[in-house]
Amino acid sequence: MTSTIVYLGNLRTECTHVRSGQTIITDAPPDNNGKGEAFSPTDLAATSLGTCMVTIMGIAANNHNINIDQTRLEITKHMASDPRRIAAIDVNIIFPGIQYSKKDKKILEVAGRTCPVALSLHPDIQQNITFVWPDMDNA
Repeated sequence: MTSTIVYLGNLRTECTHVRSGQTIITDAPPDNNGKGEAFSPTDLAATSLGTCMVTIMGIAANNHNINIDQTRLEITKHMASDPRRIAAIDVNIIFPGIQYSKKDKKILEVAGRTCPVALSLHPDIQQNITFVWPDMDNA
């Protein structure tokens, strides 16, 4: 078993990762009858894309002796209606002020774009991925 979920009422859930005991609370978003006081399920789906991308990039970085520590991701989820669904996810991946070779960049970009979540999302969900590399000429 991966996780357990308990519905707490008022459109809130408590999700527990079985192996670690870590918990996450979800709330429905304000635009869908909720309070928006925690991640919504669709927020988690969008966030999962980013965390999966940077995790797989981290594995590739470790295998190729590339430092990506302090890489920051900005995730924006775009919803559509009729039916209500995720239409697009913007992922901005901002790398720290380290010099990356063309080979390093290629390794990391391929790893990120081929993470399991990216490959599992429905093809109708537009994945707008931007890799922001440091401008070492202006550093």
